[in-house]
Amino acid sequence: MPRSVNNVASRAKRKRILNLTKGYFGARKNVWTVAKNTWEKGLTYAYRDRKTKKRNFRALWILRINAAARLEGFSYSKLMGCLHKAGIEINRKVLADLAVNHPEAFKAIVEKAKTA
Repeated sequence: MPRSVNNVASRAKRKRILNLTKGYFGARKNVWTVAKNTWEKGLTYAYRDRKTKKRNFRALWILRINAAARLEGFSYSKLMGCLHKAGIEINRKVLADLAVNHPEAFKAIVEKAKTA
């Protein structure tokens, strides 16, 4: 019995991956094995960096909150402790946005935390 190979599907798969690697440098865009390896490694980077992105943004928010809190005479940790004690449940993303774009609202939240 002759060997049966689904050439149409194989070519379609190669073509799809080569289309995904368009714009890559050198052989990474047009040599099948190199392009496939590059594309697969790119997927692992994408998965890893979706986690890293969350880490980086949290660090950025903390940095912004700390800078704004110090202008009000607080450190980041003291401010977060006071907010928790006062029962003000506001996440770091919103707090950082207020600190950067609406300093008067941030100041009001700090004052509320100070009193509690």
